[in-house]
Amino acid sequence: MTSRLLFLLLLCFQLQIFAQEDAWVYLTDKENVAASIADPISILTQKAIDRKAAHAVPIDARDVPVNETYISQIKTEPGIIVLAKSKWFNAIHVRGSETDINNLSGLAFVDNIVYADNNLNARTSEPENKFNLETLRATFNYGAATNQIEMIQGDLLHQENYTGTGLTIAVIDAGFPNVNTMGGFQRLRDNNGILGGYDFFDRNPDVYANTSSSHGTLVLSTMAGYIEDSYVGTAPDAFYYLFRTENAPNENPVEESLWVEAAERADSLGVDIINSSLGYKTYDNPNYTHSDADLDGLTTFISKGANMAFEKGILVVNSAGNSGANGLGAPADAAGVFTIGAVDSNGDYATFSSQGSAFQPTQKPDVVTQGQASAIIWSNNTVGAANGTSFSSPIMAGAIACLWQALPDLNNAEIMQLVRESASQYSSPDHLLGYGIPNLTMALNNGLSIDQVHNIQKNIQVYPNPVINELHLSLPVTEKQVQVVFYNMIGKKVLEANLDKSSIINVSSLAKGVYLLKMKTQNKTITKKIIKK
Repeated sequence: MTSRLLFLLLLCFQLQIFAQEDAWVYLTDKENVAASIADPISILTQKAIDRKAAHAVPIDARDVPVNETYISQIKTEPGIIVLAKSKWFNAIHVRGSETDINNLSGLAFVDNIVYADNNLNARTSEPENKFNLETLRATFNYGAATNQIEMIQGDLLHQENYTGTGLTIAVIDAGFPNVNTMGGFQRLRDNNGILGGYDFFDRNPDVYANTSSSHGTLVLSTMAGYIEDSYVGTAPDAFYYLFRTENAPNENPVEESLWVEAAERADSLGVDIINSSLGYKTYDNPNYTHSDADLDGLTTFISKGANMAFEKGILVVNSAGNSGANGLGAPADAAGVFTIGAVDSNGDYATFSSQGSAFQPTQKPDVVTQGQASAIIWSNNTVGAANGTSFSSPIMAGAIACLWQALPDLNNAEIMQLVRESASQYSSPDHLLGYGIPNLTMALNNGLSIDQVHNIQKNIQVYPNPVINELHLSLPVTEKQVQVVFYNMIGKKVLEANLDKSSIINVSSLAKGVYLLKMKTQNKTITKKIIKK
C-alpha cells in the first residue's frame, strides 16, 4: 500500500469519525418526582440519606433518576447511540450525525440539545437547570511513603487513630487491574474495604476487567495501599468504591458525562469524598477542545457536575493536571472542587503541575502535596515512584478522610476551608502552590474549636432551608444581636444585614443556588449552608 493511499484512507477514517457529533440532550421532566422524594429510600441508599441529613443537604428532584422510557425511545431513533445519562442535569449524552441529533428535537420530551462542538450551538442554548436547587493508636512503618504523609502531618492523625475509618471514598479513574488480587491491597480486601465498583465506559460491573490502563490502581495505592514495613497509604481504613470513566488513551467529551454519572452514583451510595485524578481540556476532535475562557469553573459539563456534587455534600478532590503554565483542565477549575497541585520531596513547586489563572473564580490550585517522585504501588505489587498531580490528589484525599473522621460534625465546605487555612502560604496564595502545603495537625486543632461552635449551632434556628423568600432566624436568649452575611459559591458577598435575636431576612433578591450564611454573634462566628429555591 502506497503512503498516499494510506494517507487517504486515514483521512477518510478521520472524517468519518468527526462526522459523528457528541451532544447532551436535556429532557423536560421526570416521573414520580414527588413520590420519590417522599420515599427517598426508593432512589438512594440509607447511607446517602443519612449523610444528607447530617449536613443539611435536601433530597430534591435532582436525586430522581432519568425517565428510562425516554432513554429507551431515544435509543430507537435512527443513527443515535446513547453513551451516558445524568439525573442531576436530567440529560442524556448521545452520539450521531448532526442531522440525526437535531431530529431528536421533535420528541415531545426533549427540552434542548447542546453540542460538545460549540460551533454547532448557534441555534441552541442550554436550558436553565430545572433541578438546580444539596483507644488504640495506629502505628505504621510508612517505608517509601514516609515523606509524602509527613509533609502534611497525616501521620500524626494516624497516631490519634484517625485512619479514615467510617469514611467512604469514590475513586473515579481510568482502570483498576489487579486490585482484586495483588498483595498491596490484601489488607483492604481482608477488611472488606472495597464496597463495589463499576466500569461506566464498558458498562461492566467487573471494574477489574479492562486492563488498558492501571492508572486507577496506582492512584488507589496512595490512599489504601499497605505492604508491611514498606508502604502505607494515607487512608488505609476508609471504604472505597472504584469507578472507571476514562478510556485511555482516547479523549472524547463522553468521558465528562461518564464522570458525572459516576459522581451521581457516588452520591446515591452515600460517598463522602470523591478522588478524581482526571482532567479535560484538549480532545482528539479539536472542535470539542475547551478554550482557556471555558475553564471558568462554570462552563464545562464536568465542572458543573462537580459543583453539583459539592452542593450534594460530597467533598470532591481533583488533580490540578500536569500542563504547567498551560493551565488547569476541568473539573479542577470548579469552585466546588478541592484542586491539588504538586511539589517535590522538598516542598518546592513541581514544574509540571498545572497553574491556576484569572479565568478561575476561586484560588487554584487550592493546596499542594508531593506529586513529584510520589511513592506508589505498581500493579505488579512492587513499590516505586511516579510523577504527577494524579498522585498528589489522592494523597490529599486520603488525608482529608482522616481529618473528617476526627471532625464528623463539619460539612464539606468547612473541612476544605480548614485545610486551606492550615497551609503554608495561606496569607499570600499564588497560581503555582495555591495556599501552599497543608498542616493537618493545625487543621484538626482549628477544627476542634469549630466543633464547639456546632454545639452552639444546635440552639440557633435558621429556617426554612431550602428557602424561597423569607428566612427566619432565631438565636438563644444569651445572644442579643447578630451580623448576617451571605456568600455565593465563588465567595462573593451578596447580602448583609444586622439583626436582632429573632428576625426575618428577605432573600427574594438572591438567585437560586447554594449560599454560605455567616452569622457573627457576640461570642462566635457560625456558618451554615443555605439553599435558595
